[in-house]
Amino acid sequence: MSNKSTSRKSWQEKLADSKGLPKVEEITDKMSKRWGTGTVVIPAPKEVDEIMRQVPRGKLITINEIRAILARKHGATIGCPITTGIFAWISAHAAEEAAAEGKQNITPYWRTLKTGGELNEKYPGGVEAQETRLKEERHIIEPSKGKRPPKVKGFENHLVRL
Repeated sequence: MSNKSTSRKSWQEKLADSKGLPKVEEITDKMSKRWGTGTVVIPAPKEVDEIMRQVPRGKLITINEIRAILARKHGATIGCPITTGIFAWISAHAAEEAAAEGKQNITPYWRTLKTGGELNEKYPGGVEAQETRLKEERHIIEPSKGKRPPKVKGFENHLVRL
């Protein structure tokens, strides 16, 4: 038992806690207006992290690609956009936490972009930190437009095929 307060889980513990997931559910009436009909997979946090881990240096993936991979894996119509985004966020924070502990092989979360190739302001260090890491991998960042975050120029040409 660690001497940390038991009420607060580390990011790595949150990532490891699958809470009975994944599960595939019918898309309800309320959801079908936005997502259509069929089934939705609610992934386990680790599944999202595993996909993010497979993106090699110089390549990128978007949350939508991750959702499509999860849907195929589980035979569902779509991957849940909300939980997939949340679990990518948890994965990013777990990776930074692991790096702070001196672990080398962390999830390269900065290679996971939002829809349309946008950077994720919710990742550790915000868009500035993600931009720095992506530039190190030779990606060109387009400045933000209005309230939209910056995006990777020509990101479609760098998407990984998993």
